[in-house]
Amino acid sequence: MKEIIIIRHGESEWNKENRFTGWEDVELSEKGIEEAINAGKLLLKTGYHFTLAYSSVLRRANETLRYVLKEIGQVDLETIYSWKLNERHYGALQGLNKDETRQRFGDAQVQKWRRDMYEKPPLLLKSDQRFPGHDEKYKDLTEAELPLGENLFDTMQRVNAFYEESIEPSLRTGAKILIVAHGNSLRALVAYLEHLDDAAVMKLEIPTGRPIVLEMDDDLKLTKRYFLDEKGE
Repeated sequence: MKEIIIIRHGESEWNKENRFTGWEDVELSEKGIEEAINAGKLLLKTGYHFTLAYSSVLRRANETLRYVLKEIGQVDLETIYSWKLNERHYGALQGLNKDETRQRFGDAQVQKWRRDMYEKPPLLLKSDQRFPGHDEKYKDLTEAELPLGENLFDTMQRVNAFYEESIEPSLRTGAKILIVAHGNSLRALVAYLEHLDDAAVMKLEIPTGRPIVLEMDDDLKLTKRYFLDEKGE
């Protein structure tokens, strides 16, 4: 049996403020720090030891990973950072309060932007300061790779490609893998491994700060998914 542990970053400051975050690089809230520390304590208690970690390039995921690794005594763990594990890019919605956006556009439209597989948010202009082409972290990305806004399908495409090119080969060599990323990028990974249909993907919830175990057979077919704090229940 092979396993991957996935963790959505702890609550961020913009999660707390109920704002669309996407690729905006915000810090963890105090609650988010506590969630990250508790995730690390749970991993330590249940005896997990990793040989490789993956994270997005966004601060809230990086901070969560750092707190987790400190708790389990693996602060020097080899880590691969990739923009392909970033949260879905919410385009011109980034920074907006979700409740205010619902009041302006209606519940149905906002729900489509958040959960529909193919509904894109209002797109950014390249002149907008929120366009990732202005961020040094993304200087090596091609024009085609720099999003103006993404739907969930777009996010799944890049996450799935990264799984196939990096994570899967590491699993086949026997790596014990921890992934710290985001609600939508982890939703995309689970959907890929479980072959979920669109309706199931829309209903899938990945809460902040709770380690999830993905158990696989030797052919890397997902056999079981569960929250680590519910193991054995």
